[in-house]
Amino acid sequence: MKTLHRLLSPAARLLAIVLAGLLVTACASSNSFPPAPAQAANDDYTYRIGPGDTLNIIVWRNPELSMSVPVRPDGKIAAPLVDEIVAQGKTSVELAREIEGVLGKYVRDPVVTVLVTNFVGPYSEQIRVVGAAAKPQALAFKNKMTLLDVMIAVGGLTDFAAGNSATILRTSEGNKQYSVRLRDLMKGGDVSANVEMRPGDILIIPQSLF
Repeated sequence: MKTLHRLLSPAARLLAIVLAGLLVTACASSNSFPPAPAQAANDDYTYRIGPGDTLNIIVWRNPELSMSVPVRPDGKIAAPLVDEIVAQGKTSVELAREIEGVLGKYVRDPVVTVLVTNFVGPYSEQIRVVGAAAKPQALAFKNKMTLLDVMIAVGGLTDFAAGNSATILRTSEGNKQYSVRLRDLMKGGDVSANVEMRPGDILIIPQSLF
């Protein structure tokens, strides 16, 4: 088994963990994983641009060069005098400085501001909800985002969800898994079951057989 685990790619190992979590039948109200820490977000979190974001590029005193552009699936953008530039993974300030460097070949002392107007974020930072949620999906991470915020966004639990057997797979900690009490939070209104999310978290909600 250990040899097989070494042969699997990181993505395959991650998928195996998620599938194993979905197979839990929730006969008990808890699982063997440690409870998720109440606070998890980083105070110094900085949003980074991802595919699907919309960027408003403003070039001071050059309105003809200012425009709103989407970030393509390959993470790049194209703008006047800027054929192609990688935006994915950069902050808006980093991207603005890079655009200034390109425009500096054509415009004297360009001053560029980049505003993100539609937030999707890098795939690696999105929150993914799989299993017995009403609307399983990927969500853009927001600083101080909580488990309750995520559950509201996905429409809550299905009737057959094993809420108290749900887990968070924390990719930022090497796929460490934590238990969460979704049934207590969503059905019982127990706010002590609410915890903060981290970028890249995967919320796994198994289905009960009973």
